[in-house]
Amino acid sequence: MHTMKTEIIIERRYRGPTTSGNGGYACGLLAGYLDGVIEVTLKAPPPLETSLTVSLTGNEARLLEGEREIASARRVTAETPALEPPSLLEATAAAERYAGFQQHLFPECFVCGPARRENDGLRIFAGTHTSERYVAAPWTPDLSLADPAGLVRSEFIWAALDCPGYFGLMRPGLAAVLGRMTTEIASELEPGQACVVLGWPLAVTGRKHYSGTALYAADGRLIGKAQTTWVAVDPDKFNSEHT
Repeated sequence: MHTMKTEIIIERRYRGPTTSGNGGYACGLLAGYLDGVIEVTLKAPPPLETSLTVSLTGNEARLLEGEREIASARRVTAETPALEPPSLLEATAAAERYAGFQQHLFPECFVCGPARRENDGLRIFAGTHTSERYVAAPWTPDLSLADPAGLVRSEFIWAALDCPGYFGLMRPGLAAVLGRMTTEIASELEPGQACVVLGWPLAVTGRKHYSGTALYAADGRLIGKAQTTWVAVDPDKFNSEHT
């Protein structure tokens, strides 16, 4: 079977922890080489400002740093669930209850870090909805996220679907990192278009915590949805290695 290789670099802007890429963004970069519903498994923290190789073979892709595998991706047929979205006004109110304002493992995270400036990070602050079934936040993508056709790049949709899954777990004090993400992008998104992002818990198995996420345009059109797997970690050990 023919194998094709290409090189990519994860810029420091797209960090999650201080020294590694945001998981959803990295997953989305790799998934962009395939079509359909894509499952990406992270094997190691994605390094920043480092030449990485994408190896494509059929319906699978691998992200490599030299011989070390950072992530693998494959096309799947699994259906991802989605909840009905709240209104943009409800999502804005929920964001005021964002737990990351009080305590955040990675305050400079590209997606959910409160220390990031407007038009730099995505600043998606998913807080508990009044129903207490999920977290929600508004998000309006800026022009820096657009591709040459003027649409928001798919890796940024993956990124937006990442961190709300963690905050949707709704377990105080849980320290966890993204291990796997299965995403379906349903429609295109233009910069400047107001959106609503949701995250909700699905299940827990040992150290693994499962959640669902969804991204909707303000008019209710589904942009994308995902299932995310989070692996619980020791926060003190993890911070000493990744800050």
